[in-house]
Amino acid sequence: METKILLENGTNELEVLEFKIDEHCYGINVAKIKEIITYQNVTPVPNAHPSIEGIFMPRDTMITAIDLRNCLQRGTSKPGGLFIVTNFNKLDIAFHVDSVVGIHRVSWADIIKPNATISKTEESISTGIIKFEDRLIIILDFEKIVSDINPNTGLNVDALADIGPRTRNDIPIVLAEDSQLLNKLIVESLHKAGYDNVRHFENGKLAYDFITECKNKNQLDNVKCIITDIENAYYGWT
Repeated sequence: METKILLENGTNELEVLEFKIDEHCYGINVAKIKEIITYQNVTPVPNAHPSIEGIFMPRDTMITAIDLRNCLQRGTSKPGGLFIVTNFNKLDIAFHVDSVVGIHRVSWADIIKPNATISKTEESISTGIIKFEDRLIIILDFEKIVSDINPNTGLNVDALADIGPRTRNDIPIVLAEDSQLLNKLIVESLHKAGYDNVRHFENGKLAYDFITECKNKNQLDNVKCIITDIENAYYGWT
């Protein structure tokens, strides 16, 4: 799926694809999408997770199909609809949805973070909520959905224990990651690797504001390393 990932410089915007399951509206960052295809028959996988519909192979590439309705505890999808094809950790994964509404360009500032009344941070599968016209669009944390189905697809924090005790290091690191799951796991991984001085933010804008403040105060020694992903970056950094 072709899209202009880097939007206008300095706008701090992203593009969100709105799709539906039943009459409920959800969203995904367009930068995560490879393509959108019509539903294809899948081959069930024995003993697979209940949310995995099966596998299929368009153009000789094996893709795992995930029933997003099942993930959201809204029953089981029937044949039909669309597949939103993504790639996480070198895995091609298709999410089964009913329909696609369109693409909206929004500012990170317009994304409302779910509060504790909705779900605990570590359990939430939503990275934010957008109010668009007369409806609310819930942006889903697809990394967490995939990790919940198979934890081996996420960061393996426990594997860091194999490297043994690490010398503590106070080099200041800034992390920007909108996925609550990945944000938490990356911080834990850095701590276990010996890096204690980590400031983590839920989006690139907040990280940018912190870095700008450090620059204005001649305190850039408080930023020695920046960790982010291109889709989460604040496009005014350049």
